[in-house]
Amino acid sequence: MTTTCNDLVLAHIDNSPAFYARIEEISPDVKPGWWVVKLLVLTHPCQIYTWILEESQINGAPFTMGGTPVVLEKVVSPLARGEAVVDSQSGPTGEESRKGGGKIVAFPVRNKLD
Repeated sequence: MTTTCNDLVLAHIDNSPAFYARIEEISPDVKPGWWVVKLLVLTHPCQIYTWILEESQINGAPFTMGGTPVVLEKVVSPLARGEAVVDSQSGPTGEESRKGGGKIVAFPVRNKLD
């Protein structure tokens, strides 16, 4: 699966999920076959990390930084995977509606109940 600009990734550091980031920019490095990758790290406050990676590493191949294992995992929206999605107006859809889960109440309706 190809990862590109504006994709969300989950960075695994030392084999544990560490942080989410959005890929802001990918540009060629001076070294052939390597890329300068700018990541908007979704922490508070947000930070920009700049890593120099091979294309395979951008797409999820494991690598190390200072001997520490790192992997970038592309985050795929449940909408893109075709999973059931909760609509705030009509309630659960797909399998969620068959599970008999709790009632979903939209914010405007909930505020009227208070």
